[in-house]
Amino acid sequence: MSIIKAFKGFRPPVDVVEKLASRPYDVLNSAEARKEAAGNPQSLLRVTKAEIDLPEGTDEHSQAVYDKVVENYAMFKKNGWLVQDPEEKLYIYAQTMDGRTQYGIVACCHIDDYFNNVIKKHELTRKDKEEDRMIHVRITNANVEPVFFSYPAHKEVDQIVEKIVKNEKPIYDFVAKEDGFGHHFWVINDKATIARLIEIFDKEIPALYVADGHHRTAAAALVGKEKRGQNPNHTGKEEYNYFMSVIFPDSQLKIIDYNRVVKDLNGLSEAQLIEKLKESFDVTEMGADIYKPTKLHEFSMYLAGKWYKMNAKQGTYNDQDPIGVLDVTILSNLVLDKILGIKDLRTDKRIDFVGGIRGLGELKRRVDNGEMKVAFALYPVSMKQLIDIADSGNIMPPKTTWFEPKLRSGLVIHELS
Repeated sequence: MSIIKAFKGFRPPVDVVEKLASRPYDVLNSAEARKEAAGNPQSLLRVTKAEIDLPEGTDEHSQAVYDKVVENYAMFKKNGWLVQDPEEKLYIYAQTMDGRTQYGIVACCHIDDYFNNVIKKHELTRKDKEEDRMIHVRITNANVEPVFFSYPAHKEVDQIVEKIVKNEKPIYDFVAKEDGFGHHFWVINDKATIARLIEIFDKEIPALYVADGHHRTAAAALVGKEKRGQNPNHTGKEEYNYFMSVIFPDSQLKIIDYNRVVKDLNGLSEAQLIEKLKESFDVTEMGADIYKPTKLHEFSMYLAGKWYKMNAKQGTYNDQDPIGVLDVTILSNLVLDKILGIKDLRTDKRIDFVGGIRGLGELKRRVDNGEMKVAFALYPVSMKQLIDIADSGNIMPPKTTWFEPKLRSGLVIHELS
């Protein structure tokens, strides 16, 4: 079962939160972060992407950047922009996008659950990205940014959250100007409620699922393991045994599409590409208007100013295989690899990935401007597919899931001691 823990969070005062809360470190590049934080000394981007306080062109992995992280984080606390709660709490963090709100519990999870696969993963991690985040955790001695988990929806947890949300005003309640999404935050003060939530997860929630933040999760768990090894008096109760997460019921989450653009046709003409596609797909020309896939195993392609609908033919995929049934697998095997010669999605420079939050117009733009030659849009993966794959111990192909909204960083921070 799943271990969660209350913690003494560091939080911004109400009059600071909108300026401090920022988008996650991996959503923005350095130039975008520099622009977003311009004129705002309280932006947490000065801690999560501290290169923005150094000359342009500074290597974001340099010692100078890490030193600036430490300096800025200490300054945020000294200035009273982050203040620690005097007692251990759980929190509720809700996000509103397109009229839909999802409610997550902010808690600490146990690193043993990560290593024992109670916290289940669906993506591989890269060691270089793990190490970068591990350095950030080490030097701040904190989980500055939360990870995004899901759990099998539980009626009593839903009822507890609903009661708090209906009867108490949120501590924070704002719409972020960068994306227009609503962010709402409650502190759970009642000790009996906190104890009951911890008990439910311990006795009735069999697993947690990493939705977004595989590298942050791995980094947090690995640093906790390091600290165990460095402490001859380790008892297992230390704060470094836990890391901060926001845990949403699977029934409230929605995965959006994650699409592909390719730089060339692997020596084929446009007509030859379409003919080869017809071996595995029913291909229908749809015209110049954007066409979005409407069901599983249906794709859309943008090529030479036209959209095409592509339906995978029966027999080209395996509905009984949790990986083989995925549309990303079908596209990777039958198009990207077989026709376009792209063997490794992680390393091939001929392919790029576009989150569905940008819309299919972004695919059209990148082909029309000559940067890319062809684009493919996919029907989004479902939460059931994600859970089935994680439960089976399998790993999804790269760039399969895109969760939106992203968690704001800075609403609460967990320190490891």
